[in-house]
Amino acid sequence: MTQFDLSHAHRLSVAPMLDWTTRDFRYFIRLITKHSLLYTDMVTTGALMHGDAARFLAHDETEGPLALQLGGSDPTTMAQCAVMAENWGYDEVNINVGCPSDRVQSGLFGACLMAEPNLVADCVAEMQARVAIPVTVKTRLGIDEQDSYEFLSQFVELVSSAGCKTFILHARKAWLSGLSPKENRDVPPLNYDRVYQIKRDYPDLQIAINGGVQTLEEVQTHLQQVDGTMIGRVAYHDPYRLATADSVIFGKADQGLSRHEVIEAMLPYISGRMAVGRSLKSMTRHLLGLFQGQPGAKAWRRYLSEQAHLKGARIQVLEDALKLVPDASALIE
Repeated sequence: MTQFDLSHAHRLSVAPMLDWTTRDFRYFIRLITKHSLLYTDMVTTGALMHGDAARFLAHDETEGPLALQLGGSDPTTMAQCAVMAENWGYDEVNINVGCPSDRVQSGLFGACLMAEPNLVADCVAEMQARVAIPVTVKTRLGIDEQDSYEFLSQFVELVSSAGCKTFILHARKAWLSGLSPKENRDVPPLNYDRVYQIKRDYPDLQIAINGGVQTLEEVQTHLQQVDGTMIGRVAYHDPYRLATADSVIFGKADQGLSRHEVIEAMLPYISGRMAVGRSLKSMTRHLLGLFQGQPGAKAWRRYLSEQAHLKGARIQVLEDALKLVPDASALIE
């Protein structure tokens, strides 16, 4: 059973992002915000059932509250993977009903599942019957020409009746053909009002909003209408933007780590990961945006980009890069 209040944690979450929200990034972002809900990038049921499950499920215990996002559509297999998630200590398992890529569609999961609400409901029912942790759904507002409020509300009605009590709604529809996944993140217009209306019509469900959220001020505005917000790429490119989230969004005391202190806290973790074969460059790539907008940010990014990939690169590269950036906290008397 989860030790976290996920209804509270959903106030601010960091979106699952392919190849970005790895365990190394999550450890890093957890040094910046202790209370925001973190997600893995999407893991397919096939990868867990037929691949190296430990590779996808292993994580540091400090990463919680933590959710596993699953891609799949076979109820029995989804339930088996939900059990694996629970056994590995995840606090939530989330069904991907939002990714529009061709590869995902060919596997019958992602946004195309909006056209199969009964199948999504079957997945939820079988998963929730097998695990105590919440099963949630992340979805779009619609797909192709099926993008009316009625279409969305019927989907929510049916899937919630199967046991899903939390929906993360990306406030755009998805075009299953004609647009790339990148274009599907920007081209379909945002419709926040439709998400707000779902919350009004289904007050007993927990509704979180995703799409275009850039600042904590915007998060606070959305929280006047819905239960939660999900922030995406800005959390990767400018992660320190979340430094005040624990106080502003969760009402907790600031952890108060400066940017330099975050890196200093990362050093033992990175050393430990390198000791078991993880390359330096695979981890420093997640740190490039930490000094976004600060003096020395360009030098930081350049040095890490040029040095971390070199053969034999060691932790000293990160320490040397840090010296290129003025420590603002050290200048405060």
